[in-house]
Amino acid sequence: MSNIRITKLFSFETGHALYGYDGKCKNVHGHSYKLSVTVIGKPIKDNSNVKFGMVIDFGDLKKIVKEEIVDVFDHATVFNKNTPHVELARELQKRDHNVLLVDYQPTSEMMVIDFAQKIKQRLPENIQLYALKLQETDSSYAEWYAADN
Repeated sequence: MSNIRITKLFSFETGHALYGYDGKCKNVHGHSYKLSVTVIGKPIKDNSNVKFGMVIDFGDLKKIVKEEIVDVFDHATVFNKNTPHVELARELQKRDHNVLLVDYQPTSEMMVIDFAQKIKQRLPENIQLYALKLQETDSSYAEWYAADN
């Protein structure tokens, strides 16, 4: 049977700042991110399986991405944990703000790498992550493809 790609779209709001950057993004700001998650696999052939004909139930894919990415990053502010922004992060946390300290510069490029690792760990054995597209504005996005990695 043929391999089929399945794509589900997600959106979330996240703030960040790029420490050491020489442009406006050094300031704390936010984006309305759009994440496209594409997986690949063969549709289930067993007609006694309730998921017969599906590569993966869209609801199952949604659960994985929601738990690993959307619920974590939505309405959070992301800082590299090795930058002076840590002082600001601690102050925001004291005021009950959702702050994530990550071990990378929180660019779309680095976030999409992080997301790929998290999603791949949760997918069933017979399903592979094919691609991710993380769009931070209408005209700017980063893509991750399994074939490139």
